[in-house]
Amino acid sequence: MPREKGRKVVASHKRARHDYEILDTYEAGLALTGTEVKSLRAGRASLVDAFAQDRGRELFLYGMHIPVYDHGTWTNHEPRRTRKLLLKRLEIDRLVTRVRENGLTLVPLQLYFSDGWAKVEIGLARGKKAYDKRQDLAKRDAQREISRELGRYRKGMR
Repeated sequence: MPREKGRKVVASHKRARHDYEILDTYEAGLALTGTEVKSLRAGRASLVDAFAQDRGRELFLYGMHIPVYDHGTWTNHEPRRTRKLLLKRLEIDRLVTRVRENGLTLVPLQLYFSDGWAKVEIGLARGKKAYDKRQDLAKRDAQREISRELGRYRKGMR
């Protein structure tokens, strides 16, 4: 059977960019069991309450929900188990020092298959205050209105 090509998104955390200011993004592999991969290939996962944290000299993903595989047997996985992130040692050390020094957090942004391998995009993030969120919404609304007016102008409606 030929290997998959390209990128197939399974789940994305849409509120992460609203709640956090994403400073940097990294692509990490995931250590998964067989039924977890089958459940992901069926397009079932949730990143809503997930976060990454270091334990020892490794990074782990907590709170990601991968539902139990329907056709699995007694070998099925735990839906919210802790999963190990697969990164290079240099990347792990860099992330851990930045998280500990600057009070940042690691948030999963997207879960996808890249050329057949399960990957997660994690973002180095700083939490936003309520007024930052309001400013971002106001900027987005203003930009949307500008693009509408520009479109009307180009069509000759104004």
